[in-house]
Amino acid sequence: MDKKMINEKSKEEQLEKFHEDPEREFLTTNQGVRVNNTDISLKAGERGPTLLEDFHFREKLTHFDHERIPERVVHARGSGAHGFFQVYEPMTEYTSAKFLQDPNKKTPVFVRFSTVVGFRGSADTVRDVRGFAVKFYTEDGNYDLVGNNMPVFFIQDAIKFPDLVHAIKPEQDNQIPQASAAHDTFWDFVSCHHENAHMIMWVLSDRALPRSYRMMEGFGVNTFRFVNAEGKGRFIKFHWKPMLGIHSLVWDETQKIAGKDPDFNRRDLWDAIEMGAYPEFELGVQILEEEDEFKFDFDILDPTKLWPEEDVPIKWIGKMTLDRNPDNFFAETEQVAFCPANVVPGIDFSNDPLLQGRLFSYLDTQLIRLGGPNFQEIPVNRALAPVANNQREGYNRMTINKGKTSYFPNTVGDGKPRPASAEEGGYVHYMEKVEGKIIRSRSEKFKDFFSQAKLFWNSMSQPEKEHIIEAFHFEIGKVKDKKIRQAVVDMFNNVDGDLAVEIAKGVGVSAPAQKGGSPVAKESPNLSQERSERNVKNTIKTRKIAILVADGYDHKDLSQAMQALEAGGAKADIISKFQGMLKSSDGQEIEVDKNYRTTESVLYDAVYIPGGKENVETLKKHGDAIHFVNEAFRHCKPLGATGEGVELFKAAHLPDIKLAGKSSADKVVSDKGVVTARNEGDRSSFNESFTIAIAQHRHWNREKKEQVPA
Repeated sequence: MDKKMINEKSKEEQLEKFHEDPEREFLTTNQGVRVNNTDISLKAGERGPTLLEDFHFREKLTHFDHERIPERVVHARGSGAHGFFQVYEPMTEYTSAKFLQDPNKKTPVFVRFSTVVGFRGSADTVRDVRGFAVKFYTEDGNYDLVGNNMPVFFIQDAIKFPDLVHAIKPEQDNQIPQASAAHDTFWDFVSCHHENAHMIMWVLSDRALPRSYRMMEGFGVNTFRFVNAEGKGRFIKFHWKPMLGIHSLVWDETQKIAGKDPDFNRRDLWDAIEMGAYPEFELGVQILEEEDEFKFDFDILDPTKLWPEEDVPIKWIGKMTLDRNPDNFFAETEQVAFCPANVVPGIDFSNDPLLQGRLFSYLDTQLIRLGGPNFQEIPVNRALAPVANNQREGYNRMTINKGKTSYFPNTVGDGKPRPASAEEGGYVHYMEKVEGKIIRSRSEKFKDFFSQAKLFWNSMSQPEKEHIIEAFHFEIGKVKDKKIRQAVVDMFNNVDGDLAVEIAKGVGVSAPAQKGGSPVAKESPNLSQERSERNVKNTIKTRKIAILVADGYDHKDLSQAMQALEAGGAKADIISKFQGMLKSSDGQEIEVDKNYRTTESVLYDAVYIPGGKENVETLKKHGDAIHFVNEAFRHCKPLGATGEGVELFKAAHLPDIKLAGKSSADKVVSDKGVVTARNEGDRSSFNESFTIAIAQHRHWNREKKEQVPA
């Protein structure tokens, strides 16, 4: 494909060539022979043995027996989507990468989000790091930005990666637990490697429980380089910011969702794209001049450290939009192969020791998982840029190479294909001056394991700190060996003494004899989801609202609320005891979307109760309705009710919440995210207040939420 022809549709057009027509009339074998029966094998007599000559039977079963390929060792469970990327302005000053120059150009991308620890069949909502990998199909070849939803990592050197994964995976004697770090071997590893203290703070924070793949940040993790056309290099770190804001679940929700809908995040991504609510992410870079490499109290090549935005601001350079779901999960999402070594001119590497190992490991793992060195010929992995080299043969070779030569230099083939100069687009590695003795060592700044962990702790809001402490209580509480529990408490005493005391309080070991802690007093508010100025809390787009209804509901109440929610981009589901049709107090009907057995409050962002005396009297008798409200309240979600619907909140005994009264003087009341209105004339004000409450996502100021039985 001509480089000049690449646009946001180019990858879709390329993949179309590999599509099977689902409307073909006749069933055939893999050889194209039409089959006249696929239900009964060929036998010697009606009750005789199956005959070996039944080629269709043998082919069908043989293919089925070989349909599974090895799952990824990590990032096994993932979800993918197609889309495009546009840069905001030419980045010529910083990089020669062509896809970062023209604001009118749309570069096709494929993105794969994933959990890290669990097997392919694990749940989406486990506490875990999330992968955030983007393949750009650029005119200069494929570029893979392979990152996570956290900006740092557990280890400083890739040589420790096998140990990390062995420790966090299910324990080898009983293969328990699945998709969880809450067990002895992992926390033994943690207590033996203090370098991961910072990453543990992230993993035990709300960042490890994203509400949606569409509502989580992404990071390149490692330090890379931009190199411009003059050969000047700068260190960079990559950031992805979701346009819908950064929002999370709470721990109790994640456990319940894992049972109610283990595909929660996967389904959310798919449904949003199908509805046309395309996920969008801004791409940002932190740019550091090479002469400033050593001016910080941390080493910029240390992958367990981030660059505080107060010291190195983020420059937002473009936006990615995901607008198409895959046509086939296996062919695309499962077979896509990412590698951080896939770069294009203008982007290069640093000496980050974790990155250096990743450059080898990702390619190596694809060789066995995808059956050999030709995995780049799988359609989803194919470049849009022309591919020409002397690599030949191997398993699953798709290219039919013409001509005599498969070597360079040559005269038989007129010396082609030949290397390209830098002016012709050939990739030229950055000319970094390197000197030093061969040694197994790290710089002294790598040995500061606790300062940035303390920075993260200082930056959290009070509710976020409480969630981290509760996460420690769960994770360490699952550790059987008391010595390991004590070692973890002692380790985090190096981060913050008060934190260590709180951890010890919940896991049955001794608090440190003397409180310790890093002396760092600095904060970085953008590390907090609650305190970050750039976190979006002014939209209800794609939020899911549960509306609890029974016969006799107030149709005007319901229709006004639904119109307001849908106008804001939210999606409302009607929920009742049974599916079917419900009749309003004035004889109008509405269809139920879900019953209480097929859904639960944990699958929604907010709950609304319309008026109607008969409606509410019925709901008050439904324990499921009361539980729905209580559970949403306990999880600090927005709640709304109008007219007689307010009575359901009274029946739910929500503690310390002011509700709208029956007198005309009582207008719309909004208290800790619970919004109520009695009078019909207040519906417009109610809709506005309820929308604002939903946009806030959670209302952590419900002091007595733990008293609610849910």
